[in-house]
Amino acid sequence: MENNTVTLIGATGLIGSHILRFLEADPYFSRIRVLVRRPFDATSPKTDVMVVNFEDETQVRQALAGSSAVFCAIGTTNSKVKGDKEAYRKVDHDIPVRTARLCKETACPQLLLVSSVGADAGSRNFYLKLKGQVEDEIRQTGLHAVAVFRPSLLLGQRKEFRAGERLAQWIMPVFGTFLPSRLRPVQARDVALAMVTACKKAIPGYHVLHYNEIRAYAGM
Repeated sequence: MENNTVTLIGATGLIGSHILRFLEADPYFSRIRVLVRRPFDATSPKTDVMVVNFEDETQVRQALAGSSAVFCAIGTTNSKVKGDKEAYRKVDHDIPVRTARLCKETACPQLLLVSSVGADAGSRNFYLKLKGQVEDEIRQTGLHAVAVFRPSLLLGQRKEFRAGERLAQWIMPVFGTFLPSRLRPVQARDVALAMVTACKKAIPGYHVLHYNEIRAYAGM
């Protein structure tokens, strides 16, 4: 029987929450493991919530074992870590990179990662440099199938209020069509749908998807 057990890291975020809903509604996926740092209430009988310490490799390895694919949509913000770049790095860099390495160790063939447009390990911008480093290190793991999604501004309702982002979400849809396609805002829901579609295709190799590819995978 085909193994369609998938693992999701970052289920409470803007994209991750949509990924979880799509996975739960799709009969293609038999079991869903949601790895969280704090307790989380599942709404589907096929979803198992597992509270783990992401710095404990044994815990994470055991949680990932038997997965056919892993979705990594985890991330933090400067406000959450109070400007502590090391704390920021532990979430946005260490968790995805460790997850990819443990996927390789547990024979999980596929990883789907949320990154950012402009990710570049050579960037002077801390955030874009970090995202670029994550991508480079994950690529070096040699996983069978990796799909990296690089959205620009995400549209959608976050749980936490971000004044600057909320303003941009009002303005950018109006002027976004004048921007290069890679920089256009995109609905978080569309990114999530594209990731789920890509998971089902499981195309071998390392692939980076921007606005046009994301929209195509989402059937837009």
